Amino acid sequence: MLQAIGHILPIALAVALSSVPLMATIVILLSPKRGSALPYLIGWVLGMAALVFICTVSTQAVPTPRSARQPDVAVGVGEMIVGAGLIVIGIISWRRARRNPVEGMPAWLGKMESIGPWSAFGLGVALNIRPKEILLALAAGLAVRGAGLSGSEAAIVILVYTLIGASTVAVPVIATLIDAKGMQPRLLKMKEWLTRNNRVVTSLILLMVGVFIIGSGLARL
Repeated sequence: MLQAIGHILPIALAVALSSVPLMATIVILLSPKRGSALPYLIGWVLGMAALVFICTVSTQAVPTPRSARQPDVAVGVGEMIVGAGLIVIGIISWRRARRNPVEGMPAWLGKMESIGPWSAFGLGVALNIRPKEILLALAAGLAVRGAGLSGSEAAIVILVYTLIGASTVAVPVIATLIDAKGMQPRLLKMKEWLTRNNRVVTSLILLMVGVFIIGSGLARL
């Protein structure tokens, strides 16, 4: 189980550093409807946990070797495909960042300033249903499958993945609920930094994690 947790740590970190959910968090926290941030966080966490659970269950269909001496070919090939997909998304994001530098927040994020609690909850869930998040959840599921964990052990790995993946959204939400006035300058700085760098950072993270997952897949062959 510890090996599986170590394997999913960089994958969960890639989820945590996803710029879109974090930007949406900041916009909501800086808006007059700051209270919608908590339903948004709940939706983000539940959506993430549900997605990685579904992906983990789905990967149980992947055949594993009957003997410990045999290579785990099917899981390895699956990881290489997922890693390659993440690299492709990272390259596309990088090329878009180079061709069309973003000078401000995406237009749709402006609507988050007036979002209600239920809409915020739905947004949190929906942001998990994106190609990058799905591929990362599949990579985590394949790591669990490759480790041959029991149900309770798999549940612990999923919990660790979810806690790490949700941490960058949870921390500013909780901190703002505790001290909104003190957090405002920090949120403004985070918003400014993400506006300038979110695509480049996302691209680099996807490329590195994609290479890591491909390497893990190769090691299973």
